Amino acid sequence: MALRLIAMFTGIIKDIGTVLRIDRNRGDARYVIRTGLDLSRVEIGASIACGGCCLTVVEKDGDCFLVDVSAETLSKTKLGSWNEGARLNIEPSLRIGDELGGHIVSGHVDGLARIVAVRAEGDSHRLSIEVPQEFARFIAPKGSVALDGISLTVNEVEGCVFGVNIIPHTWQVTTLGDAKIGDVLNFEIDLMARYAARLIGADIAQNTAQKKTG
Repeated sequence: MALRLIAMFTGIIKDIGTVLRIDRNRGDARYVIRTGLDLSRVEIGASIACGGCCLTVVEKDGDCFLVDVSAETLSKTKLGSWNEGARLNIEPSLRIGDELGGHIVSGHVDGLARIVAVRAEGDSHRLSIEVPQEFARFIAPKGSVALDGISLTVNEVEGCVFGVNIIPHTWQVTTLGDAKIGDVLNFEIDLMARYAARLIGADIAQNTAQKKTG
């Protein structure tokens, strides 16, 4: 059996799944998701990123897998707006030896971003994405972000809005091909940006403390 890293992803989408059924129970929900993935290689208890959110496979049934989603996750991510028939980006967790084609993605959604502009640029598409104010400091040109589980490179940043270029392949094989102005996307900060911001914040706090005691 191949070893795999626990709950880590690359942001390279392997399939577009479809929500077949949603069973709700006291605020939580169980989703039945159809996929073209080879589920014989997916164990019960394995992690799969669904729309960028790391979820645990609790059952398998033919070409479908089932996942349980807590009320907290439903309220904090795009998953709460999914209906039967919803299409979502699918990526199984990273295994040792797999190619790291995107960037390290944890599948822990930080919040919701919103598409504020969509325009064609040659064969590609340029999206302008707005994030909540508290996340703006983590976005930098040439840095990475994950949108609905897709690893993307930031082109430019202006305040809370940043731009990403979507090449034709990504447009065709992910749900971004359905993108419209006003759509919301699950948004995950790059882990490196998060750690860098924490280190800078710690340095500032330490320098401030030293000045007060010096």
